Amino acid sequence: MNWLPKSLAARVITFSTIWAIVALVLIATVVSTLFREASERGFDSLLSANLFNLVASVGAGEDGQLTGAPELGDERYLTPDSGWYWSVEPQSAGLAGEQRSASLQATIPSPSTNEVPFGSGFQRRYTATGPNGQNLAVLETEVVLGATDRIARYRVMGNLDDLNAEISFFNQQLYTYLALFGAGMIAINAAAIWLGLRPLGRVREALSSVREGTAKRLDGTFPAEIEPLANETNALIENNRRILERSRTQVGNLAHSLKTPLAVLTNEGRAIGGAKGRLISEQTGAMKQQIDHYLQRARIAAQRESVVFRAPVVPVLERMTRVMAKLNPKIDVAFEHPDDDIVFAGEREDLEEIAGNLLENAMKWGRAQVGVTLAADESGESFVMTIEDDGPGIPEEQAREALKRGRRLDESKPGTGLGLAIVSDLVAEYGGTLRLERSELGGLRAVVQLRKAA
Repeated sequence: MNWLPKSLAARVITFSTIWAIVALVLIATVVSTLFREASERGFDSLLSANLFNLVASVGAGEDGQLTGAPELGDERYLTPDSGWYWSVEPQSAGLAGEQRSASLQATIPSPSTNEVPFGSGFQRRYTATGPNGQNLAVLETEVVLGATDRIARYRVMGNLDDLNAEISFFNQQLYTYLALFGAGMIAINAAAIWLGLRPLGRVREALSSVREGTAKRLDGTFPAEIEPLANETNALIENNRRILERSRTQVGNLAHSLKTPLAVLTNEGRAIGGAKGRLISEQTGAMKQQIDHYLQRARIAAQRESVVFRAPVVPVLERMTRVMAKLNPKIDVAFEHPDDDIVFAGEREDLEEIAGNLLENAMKWGRAQVGVTLAADESGESFVMTIEDDGPGIPEEQAREALKRGRRLDESKPGTGLGLAIVSDLVAEYGGTLRLERSELGGLRAVVQLRKAA
């Protein structure tokens, strides 16, 4: 589900917001529907009550005239063209004198019984258009007056526009209040989630302190749900620390145990002298370099992902370029760096060995100019160190060969062929990159990218 946000808080807030919106829409729909049904039932009940009142109030005299003075208790029946009307109309011979409410100023036609038949209770309902274009709901019945089969039609009309306006106003109020309630609920929910997840932020900060080497364990008070995680993490950190100490001890023991045999072999080579003696001395020297290198790699591997050391880069490079310039007065050494502090996430000795080997190589092959440039990359999580010279350089197809241990592309210069290989291994152990390119100065440009300390 790649569409989900990476943040756990954002996921919970998103899902809770979606659910809140769906729930509020359902509530609004149900409440609006119930209110409409109740309003329509009340409207129909009002028309029925007014019709019964009208039937009871209007009758026929002996002369066949419709008589009566209905009092329906609603001023809208007295207001002209209000949309609320009543009328009593003769439907048979021997009956005269149509009566209507004061509000009704024009005749409203009635459909035939074929179009709208009478239903149960001898009543029928239909809609009609009022004098001013109102939508009217009409409730009608016919009543036999007296024993002479004189029939009168009684009609009560209500304004449907008033009903719809009332329902629309209610819906508007309902949606407004539900929207305000929903916004408040979402805000409170987001605040509760944010406050509930804050302990995870404290755990992250504590882990960052451990990773940076400023703390040895997760310290602080955590909720009951997170405390077991913090305890297990502290146990893991302690276990890693014990493994690291054991590895360092074993590395130190190995180094000490090999010192004496190598010293004996070196002395024997010197004592023997001649070609065989030199051969023994050279091979024991190579063995010492190999052992030192792989012991160093073991030390770095033990330290990685457990404790991150910190080493300011600018002071190290300034000191090394100054020393190299004094040792090689014929070569102009330029060092460019930003004003901001750049800190290497590793040990100072390893940074010195990386920069030292590259500088030594540049000084060895450079003719008159060596440039050192330091800059932070665009992500801000690492820095780039560039060391270039104006020497012969290395062809692109031979760049990989130059990084192999003991591989020397030119035997005219002194050296063991281990410098670039050591740099490559150290950079790889710290998770960085090393590129060998053609420099604008004409020689080799070594570009090293390493991780910055947080």
